[in-house]
Amino acid sequence: MISNLVHSAWIEPAAVILAIAYLLLAIKQNINCWFAAFFSSLLYFFVMYSAGLYMEAGLQIFYCFMAVYGWTQWRVSLPDNKKFLVITWNRNQHIKAISLIFLLAFASGWALEKFTNAALPFIDSLTTWGAIITTYMVAKRLLENWIYWFVIDTISVFLFYSRGLFLTSILFFVYLIIIYFGYKSWTEMKDEIDAKN
Repeated sequence: MISNLVHSAWIEPAAVILAIAYLLLAIKQNINCWFAAFFSSLLYFFVMYSAGLYMEAGLQIFYCFMAVYGWTQWRVSLPDNKKFLVITWNRNQHIKAISLIFLLAFASGWALEKFTNAALPFIDSLTTWGAIITTYMVAKRLLENWIYWFVIDTISVFLFYSRGLFLTSILFFVYLIIIYFGYKSWTEMKDEIDAKN
């Protein structure tokens, strides 16, 4: 069933289009980004599972839940369509987040290598746990999420290329360009809000 669905010509391109829509809408702080995220993740679950990237497939399920969570968080944060407050973390919070990503990536990478036939288990785990933490950061309106995404997506370009997911690899390369503008846009929003306070 999953294999037949993934081999449909439309599924990966549709997931890519929705993923780009998510990021462009997120840059503009448009709450509809979470709808695009939900449906892109749903489609990508089948793509990643078929490619043997089980952590990435599981990540897509998490993304679906986070799309709902993100929508509820932004809905509360965006009364009357006003821009939300962008926040930052201190150095210790980032050290804890990065340490957690590496610890979880090592543990799940080891488990995948020992008990499954997963492709590239440690890299798959690293990008997955990094994306989990970073998605939470987006939902919480944390400026540095864009920096985390840049690192994760750089690794993901090579991960997806190695598994023959060329369209998705190109998507993540395009993400690297969009991320720059996302960081710039959110920084300007933060500076504008800080100047008013």
